[in-house]
Amino acid sequence: MTQDKAQEPLSLDRALASFTEQWSPRIVTAVNDYDVRIAKVEGEHVWHAHDHTDEFFLVLDGELHIALREPSGERTVVLPKGAVFTVPRGTEHKPCAPVPTALLLFEPTGTLSVGDRHDEVPAHVDATTGHALT
Repeated sequence: MTQDKAQEPLSLDRALASFTEQWSPRIVTAVNDYDVRIAKVEGEHVWHAHDHTDEFFLVLDGELHIALREPSGERTVVLPKGAVFTVPRGTEHKPCAPVPTALLLFEPTGTLSVGDRHDEVPAHVDATTGHALT
């Protein structure tokens, strides 16, 4: 169901209903050299950083907390439904969803979901460059 250049509208609700795996993004389309990914998340991800790219989050449903390690110290941003946030490249961060949450992400094609540097990846986190939407 991944879209190609001959586009047809895609229902994000339908796309999200097509899978159940948590922390396992699906690629719904591409914009230039970027993947547009959706993901279902709940619980904690892993501390990680993307050395060469920013990471864009849009909360479609639920609530996402992102812990950040910045030069001034650690802080957490809270993103309710409809909120957007960009984690700057090189910033260590750890997403956490206290409730079932749906996300839309923009990342360069081939970007690993656990970044270039990360803590040990727990079994519930899929280290992937995104899966095709089926």
